[in-house]
Amino acid sequence: MHVGSFVLAAQFPGQGQGEALHRAVRTAEVAEESGLDAVWLAEHHFVPYGTCPSAVTLAALLLGRTSRIRVGTAVSVLPTVHPVSLGEQAALLHVTSGGRFTLGVGRGGPWVDLEVFGSGLEAYEKGFPESLDLLVRWLREPSVEGRGERFRFREVPVVPRPSEALSCSPGPEVVVACTSPASVRLAAERGLPMLLGMHVGDEEKAEMVSLWRQLARVAGRSTDEILGAAHVSAGVCQIADRRTDAVETLLKAMPGWLRQGLEAHVTVDGRARAMRDPLAYTELLCGLHPVGTPRLCADRLAATSERTGISRFALLVEGSGDLAATEENVHRLGTEVLPHLG
Repeated sequence: MHVGSFVLAAQFPGQGQGEALHRAVRTAEVAEESGLDAVWLAEHHFVPYGTCPSAVTLAALLLGRTSRIRVGTAVSVLPTVHPVSLGEQAALLHVTSGGRFTLGVGRGGPWVDLEVFGSGLEAYEKGFPESLDLLVRWLREPSVEGRGERFRFREVPVVPRPSEALSCSPGPEVVVACTSPASVRLAAERGLPMLLGMHVGDEEKAEMVSLWRQLARVAGRSTDEILGAAHVSAGVCQIADRRTDAVETLLKAMPGWLRQGLEAHVTVDGRARAMRDPLAYTELLCGLHPVGTPRLCADRLAATSERTGISRFALLVEGSGDLAATEENVHRLGTEVLPHLG
């Protein structure tokens, strides 16, 4: 089992953006010191829900500050970037880090980001498959040409080539955020592992993994490829000596952050959107994920892995909103929970 931290650089009420980013960096540093396997970085624009606008840029910083831990994006939003530009950055990080970088990508939402970056709503609604295929080709082939509806260009060489990395990996791993049967199909047909969100529980994640395997088999993927796919489960983790204390910590801090963060999202076309009740959502997360004593947290992770077949976890550890408390939470995850998992 491989356990990592999930870092949003969340800006809690009353905090500055620099404070949120400093906590994000320290979370990754403490994760390596405490024996975690990975740190996963989220990306958001124009909202305090997350103050990191470029997951690959923050990944570059953290890869330079660490020596062992894997660093991944969860996720880089494809509709707002050119896939070749993202591919070049991913290849650069893969080669210079010795293969410690994982590129997680997703479709994002119908936000004003699409207007600001000039990609438009169609890139979100229809363009994700073309962008994903171009990105994967860039990371796997020596030269690439654009021959799709959105991206058309003459053949150019891939520089740097991911295969030039000193590690044995031919290129950076690509993971796809999946929230629907359509996105599961997209990932399965390409043999790419999924990142499954923290808003869904074990049963739904197990169903998505089962669907992925079924669709991958139909697409002609080998048995070894199907069984070896290392999907990732996102969740929340808060550790305390009593479960009630862990839950109380999150209920005090997370609803305020969720309220101001989610309310700040603006749709590109003015469409109405439903927002989760922040308190009810926090309570849901406390029920779904490892929140409580170290033994309870370990049992919760083991149960999720057994039910879903997922062996990698990206756990939100900054739910208290406090730097010292976050550092302690990460340290306890590494030193008190991981030993129970073997």
